[in-house]
This record gives sequence, structure tokens and C-alpha cells, in this order.
Amino acid sequence: MLKVLPIQTKEEQKALCEACGVEFNADLLAYAAYTDGKFAGISQFKLTDRGGLVYDIAPCKEFEDFEALFVMGRGTLNFIDLAGVHYAIYMGEVKDESLLKAIGFNKTESGRFEINLEGFFTDHCHNHH
Repeated sequence: MLKVLPIQTKEEQKALCEACGVEFNADLLAYAAYTDGKFAGISQFKLTDRGGLVYDIAPCKEFEDFEALFVMGRGTLNFIDLAGVHYAIYMGEVKDESLLKAIGFNKTESGRFEINLEGFFTDHCHNHH
């Protein structure tokens, strides 16, 4: 079974960041993804006046599950959208463009990945890829 859960403590967030080889930032919110109880990855992000800033959607070094990362990425964007922030930028190192595109991010001419969340989760006819 796939589970995506908010990380409750900074100690847990730090340990899971280490398991994924990403930099821990105590100022960021975070989700953890699990497949059948096995840790699959972490998402770190924050809400700002510029939009939601997503710093990591990273797999665990020991175990990678594309579907778990996809669901966690969508969950991160849904949280950002529900908080009233309808725009997000991926700020982290791009290791898998196909994952970011599957989640819904669009690559701009400058090479940055961003998404307009206006209607993304509610408008089924919206032209998101």
C-alpha cells in the first residue's frame, strides 16, 4: 500500500533527508512516501508570497518507486493549492525531468519547472499534461 504522510518532527525530517541524499532544511515542510511500509522518498517545500517553492521530490537511496514519488509530488502541490497558493516552482536539482513533468510541472524556456495550480485539482477539462 502507498502512503504519503506529513513528517511530524525535524529529527525525522533530517534522518529521511539523509536517507535520500538531500540537504535538510528545518524551515521547510515535508512529506514522506512509503510503499508497503518501506520508505520511498521525501518532499520538502515552503509557501511564500512568490508561490510554493518545492525543494525536493527525492527518492530514497536504498529504494526507488516512481509511483510513490508521483503521488507524493501531487500531494505536495495539492497542499500548496489548498493553502491558497496557486503557483509553484521546483527549486531543487532536476534528476528526473519525466517525474516532474508527470507530476504536472512545465519546463519554461529558461529551464525552470513551474506550474499554475489554478483549477489543477478541480477542473477536469483543464489542459494540464
